[in-house]
Amino acid sequence: MAVSRQDQNILRELAGQVAEIAALPVQQETISLWKALNGLKPVRPMVMIDQICWHEMEVDSELAVQTTDGFCQEMETTLRRTLYSWRHMPADMVVEPLIEVPKVIHWGGFGIQVQEEAAVLDPANDVYGHGFIDQLHTESDLKKIREPEVSFDEPATAEREEIAREAFGGMLEVRMQGWFPVFHPWDVIVQWHNPQQSLLDLVERPEFMHQIMSRLTEANLSLLDQLEEQGLLGVGQQRIHCTGAYTDELPAPGFDPKHARAKDLWTYGMAQIFSAVSPAMHQEFWLDYAVKWYSRFGLGYYGCCEPLDGKIDIIRNLPRVRKISMSPWVDVDRGAEQIGRDFVFSRKPSPAFLAREPWDPAAVEKDLRDTLERCARHGCPVELILKDISTVRYRPQRLWEWADVAMQVVAG
Repeated sequence: MAVSRQDQNILRELAGQVAEIAALPVQQETISLWKALNGLKPVRPMVMIDQICWHEMEVDSELAVQTTDGFCQEMETTLRRTLYSWRHMPADMVVEPLIEVPKVIHWGGFGIQVQEEAAVLDPANDVYGHGFIDQLHTESDLKKIREPEVSFDEPATAEREEIAREAFGGMLEVRMQGWFPVFHPWDVIVQWHNPQQSLLDLVERPEFMHQIMSRLTEANLSLLDQLEEQGLLGVGQQRIHCTGAYTDELPAPGFDPKHARAKDLWTYGMAQIFSAVSPAMHQEFWLDYAVKWYSRFGLGYYGCCEPLDGKIDIIRNLPRVRKISMSPWVDVDRGAEQIGRDFVFSRKPSPAFLAREPWDPAAVEKDLRDTLERCARHGCPVELILKDISTVRYRPQRLWEWADVAMQVVAG
Protein backbone atom coordinates (compact mmCIF):
# COMPACT_ATOMS: atom_id res chain seq x y z
CA MET A 1 0.00 0.00 0.00
CA ALA A 2 1.45 3.36 -1.04
CA VAL A 3 1.57 6.34 1.31
CA SER A 4 -0.22 9.41 -0.06
CA ARG A 5 1.95 12.39 -0.90
CA GLN A 6 0.13 14.45 1.72
CA ASP A 7 0.73 11.90 4.48
CA GLN A 8 4.33 11.48 3.39
CA ASN A 9 5.00 15.22 3.55
CA ILE A 10 3.51 15.46 7.05
CA LEU A 11 5.55 12.53 8.36
CA ARG A 12 8.77 13.72 6.76
CA GLU A 13 8.40 17.20 8.20
CA LEU A 14 8.00 15.75 11.69
CA ALA A 15 10.80 13.21 11.11
CA GLY A 16 13.14 16.02 10.11
CA GLN A 17 12.45 17.81 13.38
CA VAL A 18 13.06 14.62 15.38
CA ALA A 19 16.30 13.93 13.48
CA GLU A 20 17.61 17.42 14.28
CA ILE A 21 16.90 16.94 17.97
CA ALA A 22 18.41 13.44 17.96
CA ALA A 23 21.66 14.85 16.52
CA LEU A 24 22.20 17.21 19.47
CA PRO A 25 25.22 16.32 21.66
CA VAL A 26 22.98 16.38 24.75
CA GLN A 27 21.45 13.05 23.70
CA GLN A 28 24.71 11.17 24.16
CA GLU A 29 25.41 13.09 27.36
CA THR A 30 22.07 12.00 28.79
CA ILE A 31 22.65 8.39 27.72
CA SER A 32 25.94 8.48 29.63
CA LEU A 33 24.15 9.77 32.73
CA TRP A 34 21.60 6.92 32.52
CA LYS A 35 24.39 4.38 32.13
CA ALA A 36 26.12 5.75 35.20
CA LEU A 37 22.95 5.54 37.29
CA ASN A 38 22.09 2.05 36.06
CA GLY A 39 25.64 0.98 36.86
CA LEU A 40 25.11 2.21 40.46
CA LYS A 41 27.68 4.97 39.98
CA PRO A 42 25.40 7.97 39.45
CA VAL A 43 26.59 11.42 38.46
CA ARG A 44 23.28 12.89 39.64
CA PRO A 45 19.67 11.77 40.12
CA MET A 46 17.77 11.26 36.88
CA VAL A 47 14.24 12.42 35.97
CA MET A 48 11.66 10.81 33.68
CA ILE A 49 8.01 11.55 32.90
CA ASP A 50 5.80 8.81 31.45
CA GLN A 51 2.22 7.49 31.31
CA ILE A 52 0.85 10.92 30.48
CA CYS A 53 -2.82 11.90 30.15
CA TRP A 54 -2.35 12.91 26.52
CA HIS A 55 -6.03 13.74 26.06
CA GLU A 56 -5.48 16.75 28.36
CA MET A 57 -2.18 17.97 26.90
CA GLU A 58 -3.16 19.75 23.67
CA VAL A 59 -1.84 23.29 23.18
CA ASP A 60 -1.88 25.17 19.86
CA SER A 61 -2.73 21.96 17.95
CA GLU A 62 0.74 20.51 18.55
CA LEU A 63 -0.74 17.04 18.98
CA ALA A 64 -3.41 17.27 16.28
CA VAL A 65 -3.09 14.38 13.84
CA GLN A 66 -3.20 15.42 10.18
CA THR A 67 -2.49 12.23 8.23
CA THR A 68 -5.38 10.17 6.92
CA ASP A 69 -4.10 6.58 6.82
CA GLY A 70 -4.51 4.65 10.07
CA PHE A 71 -0.94 3.34 10.24
CA CYS A 72 0.47 6.76 9.32
CA GLN A 73 -1.60 8.24 12.13
CA GLU A 74 0.03 5.84 14.62
CA MET A 75 3.50 6.96 13.50
CA GLU A 76 2.49 10.61 13.43
CA THR A 77 1.15 10.40 16.98
CA THR A 78 4.46 8.94 18.17
CA LEU A 79 6.44 11.71 16.49
CA ARG A 80 4.19 14.51 17.72
CA ARG A 81 4.33 13.26 21.30
CA THR A 82 8.11 13.02 21.11
CA LEU A 83 8.38 16.59 19.84
CA TYR A 84 5.86 17.86 22.38
CA SER A 85 7.70 16.22 25.27
CA TRP A 86 11.04 17.61 24.07
CA ARG A 87 9.67 21.14 23.77
CA HIS A 88 7.79 21.31 27.03
CA MET A 89 8.93 18.67 29.54
CA PRO A 90 12.08 16.87 28.37
CA ALA A 91 13.56 16.12 31.80
CA ASP A 92 16.09 13.32 31.06
CA MET A 93 14.39 11.90 27.98
CA VAL A 94 16.58 10.72 25.11
CA VAL A 95 15.59 11.28 21.49
CA GLU A 96 17.13 8.77 19.10
CA PRO A 97 17.14 9.10 15.29
CA LEU A 98 14.66 6.29 14.75
CA ILE A 99 11.05 5.28 14.90
CA GLU A 100 10.01 1.91 16.32
CA VAL A 101 7.36 -0.04 14.46
CA PRO A 102 5.99 -3.09 16.29
CA LYS A 103 6.29 -6.41 14.52
CA VAL A 104 2.94 -8.10 13.98
CA ILE A 105 2.92 -10.89 16.54
CA HIS A 106 -0.13 -12.99 17.40
CA TRP A 107 -0.34 -14.95 20.63
CA GLY A 108 -3.98 -15.38 21.61
CA GLY A 109 -3.71 -14.65 25.32
CA PHE A 110 -3.81 -17.07 28.26
CA GLY A 111 -7.27 -18.46 27.59
CA ILE A 112 -9.44 -16.17 29.74
CA GLN A 113 -10.95 -12.85 28.68
CA VAL A 114 -11.49 -10.23 31.37
CA GLN A 115 -15.09 -9.61 32.34
CA GLU A 116 -15.73 -6.36 34.17
CA GLU A 117 -18.05 -3.51 35.02
CA ALA A 118 -16.54 -0.11 34.25
CA ALA A 119 -16.97 3.19 36.08
CA VAL A 120 -16.08 6.04 33.73
CA LEU A 121 -15.95 9.67 34.82
CA ASP A 122 -14.21 11.23 31.80
CA PRO A 123 -14.94 9.47 28.48
CA ALA A 124 -11.75 10.94 27.01
CA ASN A 125 -9.62 9.36 29.73
CA ASP A 126 -8.54 5.71 29.46
CA VAL A 127 -8.05 5.60 33.24
CA TYR A 128 -11.30 4.42 34.87
CA GLY A 129 -12.71 2.21 37.62
CA HIS A 130 -12.93 -1.56 37.17
CA GLY A 131 -15.22 -4.09 38.83
CA PHE A 132 -13.83 -7.51 37.88
CA ILE A 133 -16.06 -10.59 37.69
CA ASP A 134 -14.71 -13.82 39.21
CA GLN A 135 -14.22 -16.56 36.60
CA LEU A 136 -12.12 -18.99 38.67
CA HIS A 137 -14.43 -20.70 41.17
CA THR A 138 -13.27 -24.33 41.19
CA GLU A 139 -10.27 -26.43 40.26
CA SER A 140 -11.97 -27.39 37.02
CA ASP A 141 -11.91 -23.70 36.06
CA LEU A 142 -8.11 -23.81 36.11
CA LYS A 143 -8.24 -25.58 32.76
CA LYS A 144 -9.28 -22.24 31.29
CA ILE A 145 -5.68 -21.01 31.79
CA ARG A 146 -3.76 -22.09 28.70
CA GLU A 147 -0.31 -21.71 27.27
CA PRO A 148 -0.35 -19.24 24.38
CA GLU A 149 0.63 -20.05 20.82
CA VAL A 150 2.91 -17.39 19.37
CA SER A 151 3.02 -16.76 15.65
CA PHE A 152 4.81 -14.13 13.59
CA ASP A 153 2.88 -12.50 10.76
CA GLU A 154 5.78 -11.93 8.40
CA PRO A 155 3.76 -10.54 5.44
CA ALA A 156 1.93 -8.00 7.60
CA THR A 157 5.20 -6.97 9.28
CA ALA A 158 6.92 -6.58 5.92
CA GLU A 159 4.06 -4.40 4.70
CA ARG A 160 4.31 -2.14 7.76
CA GLU A 161 8.07 -1.89 7.29
CA GLU A 162 7.71 -0.99 3.61
CA ILE A 163 5.16 1.71 4.36
CA ALA A 164 7.32 3.18 7.14
CA ARG A 165 10.47 3.22 5.02
CA GLU A 166 8.62 4.84 2.13
CA ALA A 167 7.07 7.41 4.45
CA PHE A 168 10.33 8.52 6.02
CA GLY A 169 12.64 8.21 3.05
CA GLY A 170 15.67 7.43 5.17
CA MET A 171 15.24 10.49 7.41
CA LEU A 172 14.84 8.21 10.45
CA GLU A 173 15.89 4.61 11.00
CA VAL A 174 12.88 2.31 10.93
CA ARG A 175 13.35 -0.29 13.66
CA MET A 176 10.97 -3.22 13.45
CA GLN A 177 10.58 -3.93 17.13
CA GLY A 178 9.80 -7.15 18.96
CA TRP A 179 8.45 -7.70 22.47
CA PHE A 180 9.93 -6.70 25.81
CA PRO A 181 8.10 -9.17 28.10
CA VAL A 182 6.97 -8.32 31.62
CA PHE A 183 5.98 -10.69 34.43
CA HIS A 184 2.93 -9.52 36.36
CA PRO A 185 0.68 -12.56 36.87
CA TRP A 186 -1.00 -11.18 39.97
CA ASP A 187 -2.19 -8.15 38.03
CA VAL A 188 -3.82 -10.68 35.71
CA ILE A 189 -5.15 -13.01 38.41
CA VAL A 190 -7.07 -10.25 40.18
CA GLN A 191 -8.83 -9.47 36.90
CA TRP A 192 -9.89 -13.11 36.50
CA HIS A 193 -10.61 -13.89 40.16
CA ASN A 194 -11.31 -10.32 41.38
CA PRO A 195 -9.14 -8.66 44.05
CA GLN A 196 -11.27 -9.40 47.11
CA GLN A 197 -11.63 -13.10 46.37
CA SER A 198 -7.96 -13.43 45.49
CA LEU A 199 -6.88 -12.03 48.85
CA LEU A 200 -9.39 -14.15 50.76
CA ASP A 201 -8.30 -17.32 48.99
CA LEU A 202 -4.63 -16.74 49.88
CA VAL A 203 -5.78 -17.55 53.43
CA GLU A 204 -8.78 -19.82 52.90
CA ARG A 205 -7.67 -21.75 49.78
CA PRO A 206 -3.88 -21.43 49.57
CA GLU A 207 -3.39 -24.57 47.46
CA PHE A 208 -5.95 -23.33 44.96
CA MET A 209 -4.06 -20.05 44.63
CA HIS A 210 -0.77 -21.92 44.23
CA GLN A 211 -2.34 -23.90 41.39
CA ILE A 212 -3.47 -20.70 39.66
CA MET A 213 -0.06 -19.13 40.10
CA SER A 214 1.76 -22.23 38.92
CA ARG A 215 -0.31 -22.54 35.75
CA LEU A 216 0.04 -18.87 34.89
CA THR A 217 3.79 -18.88 35.59
CA GLU A 218 4.29 -21.81 33.23
CA ALA A 219 2.13 -20.08 30.62
CA ASN A 220 4.28 -16.95 30.85
CA LEU A 221 7.49 -18.96 30.60
CA SER A 222 6.09 -20.73 27.54
CA LEU A 223 5.35 -17.34 25.99
CA LEU A 224 8.93 -16.24 26.70
CA ASP A 225 10.36 -19.47 25.24
CA GLN A 226 8.40 -19.03 22.03
CA LEU A 227 9.34 -15.37 21.62
CA GLU A 228 12.98 -16.24 22.15
CA GLU A 229 12.96 -19.26 19.85
CA GLN A 230 11.27 -17.33 17.03
CA GLY A 231 13.54 -14.30 17.34
CA LEU A 232 10.67 -12.04 18.36
CA LEU A 233 12.17 -10.40 21.44
CA GLY A 234 12.96 -6.70 21.20
CA VAL A 235 16.35 -5.04 20.81
CA GLY A 236 17.79 -1.65 21.71
CA GLN A 237 15.79 -1.09 24.89
CA GLN A 238 15.41 2.59 25.65
CA ARG A 239 13.14 2.30 28.69
CA ILE A 240 12.33 -0.19 31.37
CA HIS A 241 9.05 0.46 33.19
CA CYS A 242 9.10 4.22 32.55
CA THR A 243 12.80 4.66 33.35
CA GLY A 244 15.94 4.89 31.25
CA ALA A 245 17.28 1.44 30.31
CA TYR A 246 20.67 2.47 28.92
CA THR A 247 23.49 0.31 30.25
CA ASP A 248 26.92 -0.99 29.30
CA GLU A 249 26.05 -4.38 30.81
CA LEU A 250 23.64 -5.43 28.06
CA PRO A 251 23.35 -7.12 25.65
CA ALA A 252 25.15 -10.23 26.89
CA PRO A 253 28.18 -11.71 25.07
CA GLY A 254 27.21 -13.52 21.89
CA PHE A 255 24.34 -11.15 21.12
CA ASP A 256 22.72 -11.48 17.70
CA PRO A 257 20.47 -8.47 16.87
CA LYS A 258 18.33 -10.71 14.65
CA HIS A 259 17.75 -13.21 17.44
CA ALA A 260 17.78 -11.51 20.84
CA ARG A 261 17.69 -13.62 23.99
CA ALA A 262 16.09 -12.87 27.33
CA LYS A 263 19.55 -12.45 28.87
CA ASP A 264 20.18 -9.55 26.48
CA LEU A 265 17.30 -7.57 28.00
CA TRP A 266 15.89 -5.88 31.05
CA THR A 267 12.62 -7.18 32.43
CA TYR A 268 10.29 -6.03 35.15
CA GLY A 269 7.62 -7.48 37.37
CA MET A 270 5.28 -6.61 40.19
CA ALA A 271 2.47 -7.90 42.40
CA GLN A 272 0.59 -4.74 43.29
CA ILE A 273 -2.22 -6.51 45.11
CA PHE A 274 0.40 -7.79 47.55
CA SER A 275 0.53 -4.40 49.22
CA ALA A 276 -1.90 -6.05 51.62
CA VAL A 277 0.04 -9.23 52.47
CA SER A 278 2.92 -10.07 54.81
CA PRO A 279 6.51 -10.51 53.62
CA ALA A 280 6.23 -14.26 54.20
CA MET A 281 3.12 -14.53 52.05
CA HIS A 282 4.70 -12.24 49.47
CA GLN A 283 7.64 -14.61 49.24
CA GLU A 284 5.56 -17.80 49.11
CA PHE A 285 2.92 -16.80 46.61
CA TRP A 286 4.93 -14.51 44.37
CA LEU A 287 8.70 -14.20 44.68
CA ASP A 288 9.29 -17.96 44.72
CA TYR A 289 7.65 -18.03 41.29
CA ALA A 290 9.21 -14.80 40.03
CA VAL A 291 12.72 -16.24 40.47
CA LYS A 292 12.06 -18.48 37.46
CA TRP A 293 11.37 -15.43 35.32
CA TYR A 294 14.03 -13.01 36.53
CA SER A 295 16.80 -15.60 36.28
CA ARG A 296 16.30 -15.66 32.50
CA PHE A 297 17.05 -11.95 31.99
CA GLY A 298 20.13 -9.75 32.05
CA LEU A 299 18.81 -7.06 34.42
CA GLY A 300 15.57 -6.48 36.26
CA TYR A 301 13.33 -3.75 37.59
CA TYR A 302 11.04 -4.67 40.46
CA GLY A 303 7.77 -3.19 41.63
CA CYS A 304 5.23 -0.55 40.68
CA CYS A 305 2.66 1.17 42.91
CA GLU A 306 2.87 -1.22 45.86
CA PRO A 307 4.85 0.07 48.90
CA LEU A 308 8.04 -2.01 49.14
CA ASP A 309 10.03 -0.20 51.83
CA GLY A 310 9.42 -3.06 54.28
CA LYS A 311 10.20 -5.87 51.82
CA ILE A 312 13.65 -5.07 50.45
CA ASP A 313 15.16 -8.05 52.24
CA ILE A 314 12.99 -10.53 50.34
CA ILE A 315 13.39 -8.70 47.01
CA ARG A 316 17.10 -9.38 47.39
CA ASN A 317 16.25 -13.03 46.73
CA LEU A 318 15.38 -12.17 43.12
CA PRO A 319 18.29 -12.46 40.70
CA ARG A 320 19.40 -9.62 38.42
CA VAL A 321 17.36 -6.86 40.11
CA ARG A 322 18.95 -3.44 39.65
CA LYS A 323 16.09 -1.00 40.31
CA ILE A 324 13.35 -1.12 42.96
CA SER A 325 10.20 0.96 42.76
CA MET A 326 9.51 3.28 45.68
CA SER A 327 5.91 4.40 45.29
CA PRO A 328 4.28 7.49 46.86
CA TRP A 329 3.18 5.35 49.82
CA VAL A 330 6.59 4.26 51.12
CA ASP A 331 8.50 5.44 54.15
CA VAL A 332 11.39 6.99 52.21
CA ASP A 333 13.88 6.73 55.09
CA ARG A 334 13.17 3.07 55.67
CA GLY A 335 13.34 2.26 51.98
CA ALA A 336 16.58 4.19 51.49
CA GLU A 337 18.19 2.55 54.50
CA GLN A 338 17.29 -0.93 53.23
CA ILE A 339 18.32 -0.25 49.63
CA GLY A 340 21.58 1.53 50.41
CA ARG A 341 23.99 1.45 47.49
CA ASP A 342 22.83 -1.94 46.22
CA PHE A 343 19.97 -0.87 43.94
CA VAL A 344 18.56 2.23 42.27
CA PHE A 345 15.92 3.85 44.47
CA SER A 346 13.28 4.38 41.77
CA ARG A 347 11.15 7.03 43.39
CA LYS A 348 7.64 7.56 42.09
CA PRO A 349 6.58 11.05 43.24
CA SER A 350 2.86 11.43 43.72
CA PRO A 351 1.01 12.56 40.57
CA ALA A 352 -1.71 13.89 42.88
CA PHE A 353 0.21 17.18 43.10
CA LEU A 354 -0.85 17.82 39.49
CA ALA A 355 -4.55 17.37 40.28
CA ARG A 356 -4.77 19.51 43.40
CA GLU A 357 -6.25 22.99 43.58
CA PRO A 358 -4.49 25.28 43.69
CA TRP A 359 -1.43 24.06 41.79
CA ASP A 360 1.53 24.40 44.15
CA PRO A 361 4.99 23.99 42.57
CA ALA A 362 6.61 24.88 45.90
CA ALA A 363 5.05 21.77 47.43
CA VAL A 364 6.42 19.70 44.55
CA GLU A 365 9.90 21.08 45.13
CA LYS A 366 9.72 20.39 48.86
CA ASP A 367 8.60 16.80 48.24
CA LEU A 368 11.37 16.10 45.72
CA ARG A 369 14.10 17.69 47.81
CA ASP A 370 12.98 15.69 50.83
CA THR A 371 13.35 12.45 48.85
CA LEU A 372 16.83 13.34 47.57
CA GLU A 373 18.03 14.40 51.02
CA ARG A 374 16.89 11.15 52.61
CA CYS A 375 18.42 9.05 49.82
CA ALA A 376 21.70 10.96 50.10
CA ARG A 377 21.91 10.07 53.79
CA HIS A 378 22.04 6.40 52.85
CA GLY A 379 24.08 6.73 49.66
CA CYS A 380 21.21 5.58 47.41
CA PRO A 381 21.42 5.97 43.66
CA VAL A 382 18.07 7.61 42.91
CA GLU A 383 15.78 8.49 40.03
CA LEU A 384 12.54 10.50 40.04
CA ILE A 385 9.91 8.85 37.81
CA LEU A 386 6.62 10.71 37.46
CA LYS A 387 4.01 8.31 36.07
CA ASP A 388 0.35 7.29 36.35
CA ILE A 389 -0.66 10.83 35.47
CA SER A 390 -4.41 10.44 35.10
CA THR A 391 -5.19 14.18 35.10
CA VAL A 392 -3.60 17.62 35.16
CA ARG A 393 -7.04 19.28 35.29
CA TYR A 394 -6.64 20.07 31.58
CA ARG A 395 -3.77 22.43 32.47
CA PRO A 396 -0.74 20.90 30.73
CA GLN A 397 1.49 23.73 31.92
CA ARG A 398 1.46 22.07 35.34
CA LEU A 399 3.36 19.12 33.93
CA TRP A 400 5.81 21.39 32.15
CA GLU A 401 6.48 23.25 35.38
CA TRP A 402 6.85 19.97 37.30
CA ALA A 403 9.62 18.99 34.88
CA ASP A 404 11.38 22.33 35.33
CA VAL A 405 11.20 22.07 39.12
CA ALA A 406 12.49 18.48 39.12
CA MET A 407 15.46 19.32 36.90
CA GLN A 408 16.35 22.28 39.13
CA VAL A 409 16.22 20.02 42.19
CA VAL A 410 18.49 17.29 40.75
CA ALA A 411 20.97 19.90 39.54
CA GLY A 412 21.72 20.65 43.19
